[in-house]
Amino acid sequence: MSAAITAEAADAPLLLRHDQGGVTTLTLNRPAARNALSVGLMTELQAALDAIDADPSVTVVVLAGAGPAFCAGHDLKEIRADPRREAYEALFTQCSRLMMTITRIRQPVIARVHGIATAAGCQLVASCDLAYAADTARFATPGVNIGLFCSTPMVALSRAVGRKAAMEMLLLGDLIAAEEAERIGLVNKIVPAEYLDAAIQTVAAKIASKSPLTLSIGKEAFYRQLELPTEQAYAYAAEVMTRNMLAQDAAEGIDAFLGKREPVWCGR
Repeated sequence: MSAAITAEAADAPLLLRHDQGGVTTLTLNRPAARNALSVGLMTELQAALDAIDADPSVTVVVLAGAGPAFCAGHDLKEIRADPRREAYEALFTQCSRLMMTITRIRQPVIARVHGIATAAGCQLVASCDLAYAADTARFATPGVNIGLFCSTPMVALSRAVGRKAAMEMLLLGDLIAAEEAERIGLVNKIVPAEYLDAAIQTVAAKIASKSPLTLSIGKEAFYRQLELPTEQAYAYAAEVMTRNMLAQDAAEGIDAFLGKREPVWCGR
Protein backbone atom coordinates (compact mmCIF):
# COMPACT_ATOMS: atom_id res chain seq x y z
CA MET A 1 0.00 0.00 0.00
CA SER A 2 1.41 3.41 -0.97
CA ALA A 3 1.97 6.19 1.55
CA ALA A 4 -0.75 8.22 -0.16
CA ILE A 5 -3.27 5.44 0.17
CA THR A 6 -2.27 4.89 3.80
CA ALA A 7 -2.74 8.58 4.58
CA GLU A 8 -6.08 8.64 2.78
CA ALA A 9 -7.27 5.63 4.75
CA ALA A 10 -6.12 7.23 7.99
CA ASP A 11 -8.16 10.34 7.23
CA ALA A 12 -11.29 8.42 6.22
CA PRO A 13 -14.17 8.20 8.72
CA LEU A 14 -14.50 4.81 10.39
CA LEU A 15 -18.27 4.82 9.96
CA LEU A 16 -20.40 6.26 7.16
CA ARG A 17 -24.04 7.29 7.57
CA HIS A 18 -26.67 7.80 4.89
CA ASP A 19 -30.29 8.77 5.61
CA GLN A 20 -33.15 8.45 3.15
CA GLY A 21 -36.87 7.98 3.60
CA GLY A 22 -36.72 6.90 7.23
CA VAL A 23 -33.94 4.38 6.49
CA THR A 24 -30.48 4.98 7.92
CA THR A 25 -27.56 3.02 6.47
CA LEU A 26 -24.47 2.69 8.65
CA THR A 27 -21.44 1.45 6.73
CA LEU A 28 -18.35 0.07 8.48
CA ASN A 29 -15.52 1.87 6.71
CA ARG A 30 -12.25 0.04 7.27
CA PRO A 31 -12.14 -1.74 3.89
CA ALA A 32 -8.39 -2.43 3.94
CA ALA A 33 -8.85 -4.23 7.28
CA ARG A 34 -11.98 -6.04 6.10
CA ASN A 35 -13.91 -3.76 8.48
CA ALA A 36 -12.37 -5.36 11.56
CA LEU A 37 -13.98 -4.06 14.74
CA SER A 38 -11.33 -1.83 16.24
CA VAL A 39 -12.09 0.00 19.47
CA GLY A 40 -12.48 3.18 17.45
CA LEU A 41 -14.97 1.65 15.02
CA MET A 42 -17.02 0.07 17.81
CA THR A 43 -17.06 3.40 19.66
CA GLU A 44 -18.39 5.23 16.60
CA LEU A 45 -20.96 2.55 15.85
CA GLN A 46 -22.15 2.59 19.45
CA ALA A 47 -22.55 6.37 19.40
CA ALA A 48 -24.43 6.23 16.09
CA LEU A 49 -26.85 3.58 17.32
CA ASP A 50 -27.47 5.45 20.59
CA ALA A 51 -28.26 8.59 18.60
CA ILE A 52 -30.52 6.70 16.20
CA ASP A 53 -32.49 5.16 19.05
CA ALA A 54 -33.47 8.68 20.13
CA ASP A 55 -34.13 9.92 16.59
CA PRO A 56 -37.83 9.76 15.61
CA SER A 57 -36.98 10.37 11.94
CA VAL A 58 -35.31 6.95 11.67
CA THR A 59 -37.57 3.92 11.26
CA VAL A 60 -35.13 1.28 9.96
CA VAL A 61 -31.36 0.79 10.18
CA VAL A 62 -29.24 -1.03 7.59
CA LEU A 63 -25.77 -2.20 8.67
CA ALA A 64 -23.31 -2.65 5.81
CA GLY A 65 -19.58 -2.93 5.15
CA ALA A 66 -17.38 -1.01 2.72
CA GLY A 67 -14.96 -2.77 0.39
CA PRO A 68 -14.62 -6.51 -0.21
CA ALA A 69 -16.07 -7.77 3.09
CA PHE A 70 -18.83 -7.19 5.60
CA CYS A 71 -16.73 -7.64 8.75
CA ALA A 72 -13.80 -9.89 9.64
CA GLY A 73 -14.33 -9.70 13.40
CA HIS A 74 -12.07 -8.11 16.00
CA ASP A 75 -8.85 -6.35 15.02
CA LEU A 76 -6.34 -8.99 16.12
CA LYS A 77 -3.33 -6.70 15.67
CA GLU A 78 -4.92 -4.16 17.98
CA ILE A 79 -5.78 -6.87 20.50
CA ARG A 80 -2.22 -8.22 20.62
CA ALA A 81 -0.77 -4.72 20.97
CA ASP A 82 -2.09 -4.48 24.54
CA PRO A 83 -2.06 -7.89 26.27
CA ARG A 84 -3.23 -6.66 29.67
CA ARG A 85 -6.22 -8.40 31.26
CA GLU A 86 -8.02 -5.11 31.81
CA ALA A 87 -7.64 -4.26 28.13
CA TYR A 88 -9.23 -7.56 27.11
CA GLU A 89 -12.05 -7.13 29.62
CA ALA A 90 -12.78 -3.61 28.37
CA LEU A 91 -12.74 -4.74 24.73
CA PHE A 92 -15.15 -7.64 25.13
CA THR A 93 -17.44 -5.66 27.43
CA GLN A 94 -17.58 -2.91 24.81
CA CYS A 95 -18.36 -5.41 22.07
CA SER A 96 -21.07 -7.11 24.13
CA ARG A 97 -22.72 -3.75 24.85
CA LEU A 98 -22.66 -2.94 21.14
CA MET A 99 -24.34 -6.22 20.20
CA MET A 100 -27.01 -5.79 22.86
CA THR A 101 -27.67 -2.25 21.65
CA ILE A 102 -28.52 -3.62 18.20
CA THR A 103 -31.31 -5.70 19.72
CA ARG A 104 -32.43 -3.02 22.16
CA ILE A 105 -32.80 0.07 19.98
CA ARG A 106 -36.33 0.87 18.83
CA GLN A 107 -35.67 0.42 15.14
CA PRO A 108 -35.32 -2.91 13.30
CA VAL A 109 -31.72 -3.44 12.17
CA ILE A 110 -30.98 -5.22 8.88
CA ALA A 111 -27.57 -6.69 8.07
CA ARG A 112 -26.47 -6.28 4.44
CA VAL A 113 -23.86 -9.02 4.10
CA HIS A 114 -21.30 -9.49 1.35
CA GLY A 115 -17.87 -11.07 1.29
CA ILE A 116 -16.99 -12.58 4.66
CA ALA A 117 -18.66 -12.21 8.04
CA THR A 118 -16.40 -13.95 10.53
CA ALA A 119 -16.03 -14.12 14.32
CA ALA A 120 -17.44 -10.86 15.74
CA GLY A 121 -18.55 -10.05 12.18
CA CYS A 122 -20.70 -13.17 12.23
CA GLN A 123 -21.85 -12.04 15.67
CA LEU A 124 -22.99 -8.77 14.11
CA VAL A 125 -25.07 -10.67 11.57
CA ALA A 126 -26.60 -12.89 14.24
CA SER A 127 -27.39 -9.86 16.42
CA CYS A 128 -29.29 -7.99 13.72
CA ASP A 129 -33.05 -8.42 13.54
CA LEU A 130 -32.89 -9.40 9.87
CA ALA A 131 -30.04 -10.37 7.57
CA TYR A 132 -29.85 -10.55 3.78
CA ALA A 133 -26.74 -11.82 2.07
CA ALA A 134 -25.16 -11.95 -1.35
CA ASP A 135 -24.95 -15.47 -2.73
CA THR A 136 -21.15 -15.14 -2.58
CA ALA A 137 -21.06 -14.30 1.14
CA ARG A 138 -19.38 -16.66 3.60
CA PHE A 139 -19.64 -16.96 7.37
CA ALA A 140 -17.52 -18.46 10.15
CA THR A 141 -16.72 -18.42 13.84
CA PRO A 142 -13.09 -19.48 13.35
CA GLY A 143 -11.59 -18.55 16.71
CA VAL A 144 -11.04 -22.21 17.60
CA ASN A 145 -8.47 -22.36 14.80
CA ILE A 146 -6.21 -19.81 16.52
CA GLY A 147 -6.73 -20.93 20.11
CA LEU A 148 -9.42 -18.37 20.93
CA PHE A 149 -12.90 -19.88 21.10
CA CYS A 150 -15.58 -17.50 19.77
CA SER A 151 -17.32 -17.28 23.14
CA THR A 152 -18.90 -13.84 22.77
CA PRO A 153 -20.00 -14.46 19.14
CA MET A 154 -21.47 -17.72 20.48
CA VAL A 155 -24.08 -15.78 22.49
CA ALA A 156 -25.71 -14.20 19.45
CA LEU A 157 -25.10 -17.20 17.18
CA SER A 158 -26.74 -19.69 19.57
CA ARG A 159 -29.82 -17.46 19.75
CA ALA A 160 -30.09 -17.14 15.98
CA VAL A 161 -29.64 -20.76 14.86
CA GLY A 162 -30.19 -24.23 16.29
CA ARG A 163 -27.80 -25.64 18.89
CA LYS A 164 -26.26 -28.30 16.66
CA ALA A 165 -25.66 -25.83 13.83
CA ALA A 166 -24.12 -23.31 16.23
CA MET A 167 -21.84 -25.87 17.83
CA GLU A 168 -20.71 -27.16 14.45
CA MET A 169 -19.68 -23.66 13.40
CA LEU A 170 -17.97 -23.01 16.73
CA LEU A 171 -16.13 -26.34 16.98
CA LEU A 172 -15.01 -26.67 13.36
CA GLY A 173 -14.29 -23.02 12.64
CA ASP A 174 -14.93 -23.56 8.93
CA LEU A 175 -16.33 -21.03 6.50
CA ILE A 176 -19.87 -21.86 5.45
CA ALA A 177 -21.50 -20.74 2.22
CA ALA A 178 -24.42 -18.36 2.00
CA GLU A 179 -26.76 -21.23 1.15
CA GLU A 180 -25.86 -23.00 4.39
CA ALA A 181 -26.26 -19.78 6.37
CA GLU A 182 -29.76 -19.43 4.94
CA ARG A 183 -30.59 -23.08 5.66
CA ILE A 184 -29.68 -22.82 9.35
CA GLY A 185 -31.42 -19.46 9.79
CA LEU A 186 -28.39 -17.21 10.20
CA VAL A 187 -29.67 -15.08 7.31
CA ASN A 188 -33.20 -14.58 6.07
CA LYS A 189 -32.48 -14.77 2.37
CA ILE A 190 -29.65 -14.88 -0.14
CA VAL A 191 -29.77 -13.04 -3.45
CA PRO A 192 -27.36 -12.61 -6.36
CA ALA A 193 -24.73 -10.05 -5.36
CA GLU A 194 -25.80 -7.59 -8.04
CA TYR A 195 -29.35 -7.51 -6.61
CA LEU A 196 -28.43 -7.27 -2.93
CA ASP A 197 -28.89 -3.51 -2.62
CA ALA A 198 -32.24 -3.63 -4.39
CA ALA A 199 -33.43 -6.44 -2.10
CA ILE A 200 -32.35 -4.53 1.01
CA GLN A 201 -34.00 -1.34 -0.23
CA THR A 202 -37.28 -3.16 -0.87
CA VAL A 203 -37.36 -4.75 2.59
CA ALA A 204 -36.26 -1.56 4.38
CA ALA A 205 -38.83 0.57 2.55
CA LYS A 206 -41.61 -1.89 3.36
CA ILE A 207 -40.72 -1.86 7.05
CA ALA A 208 -40.34 1.94 7.01
CA SER A 209 -43.95 2.23 5.80
CA LYS A 210 -45.23 0.76 9.08
CA SER A 211 -46.04 2.62 12.28
CA PRO A 212 -42.72 3.35 14.04
CA LEU A 213 -44.45 3.00 17.40
CA THR A 214 -45.77 -0.44 16.48
CA LEU A 215 -42.34 -1.54 15.26
CA SER A 216 -40.76 -0.38 18.50
CA ILE A 217 -43.35 -2.14 20.66
CA GLY A 218 -43.05 -5.33 18.65
CA LYS A 219 -39.27 -5.48 18.60
CA GLU A 220 -38.96 -4.98 22.34
CA ALA A 221 -41.66 -7.55 23.04
CA PHE A 222 -40.12 -10.13 20.71
CA TYR A 223 -36.80 -10.24 22.55
CA ARG A 224 -38.29 -10.02 26.03
CA GLN A 225 -40.75 -12.89 25.53
CA LEU A 226 -38.01 -15.17 24.20
CA GLU A 227 -36.41 -15.26 27.64
CA LEU A 228 -39.66 -16.07 29.49
CA PRO A 229 -41.36 -19.41 30.18
CA THR A 230 -44.34 -19.96 27.88
CA GLU A 231 -47.06 -19.04 30.39
CA GLN A 232 -45.25 -15.85 31.43
CA ALA A 233 -44.56 -15.03 27.80
CA TYR A 234 -48.27 -15.15 26.99
CA ALA A 235 -49.13 -13.00 29.99
CA TYR A 236 -46.50 -10.46 28.99
CA ALA A 237 -47.58 -10.51 25.32
CA ALA A 238 -51.23 -9.99 26.30
CA GLU A 239 -50.24 -6.91 28.31
CA VAL A 240 -48.20 -5.61 25.37
CA MET A 241 -51.09 -6.10 22.94
CA THR A 242 -53.45 -4.30 25.32
CA ARG A 243 -51.04 -1.36 25.52
CA ASN A 244 -50.62 -1.43 21.75
CA MET A 245 -54.41 -1.42 21.20
CA LEU A 246 -54.68 1.78 23.24
CA ALA A 247 -52.24 3.60 20.95
CA GLN A 248 -53.51 6.08 18.36
CA ASP A 249 -51.65 4.26 15.59
CA ALA A 250 -53.55 1.04 16.31
CA ALA A 251 -56.89 2.84 16.09
CA GLU A 252 -55.77 4.55 12.88
CA GLY A 253 -54.52 1.31 11.36
CA ILE A 254 -57.70 -0.62 12.11
CA ASP A 255 -59.93 2.23 10.92
CA ALA A 256 -57.88 2.56 7.73
CA PHE A 257 -58.16 -1.18 7.10
CA LEU A 258 -61.92 -1.15 7.63
CA GLY A 259 -62.25 1.98 5.51
CA LYS A 260 -60.09 0.53 2.73
CA ARG A 261 -57.60 3.41 2.80
CA GLU A 262 -53.93 3.90 3.60
CA PRO A 263 -53.18 4.65 7.26
CA VAL A 264 -51.55 7.89 8.35
CA TRP A 265 -49.23 7.13 11.26
CA CYS A 266 -48.64 9.63 14.05
CA GLY A 267 -46.20 7.57 16.12
CA ARG A 268 -48.39 7.64 19.22
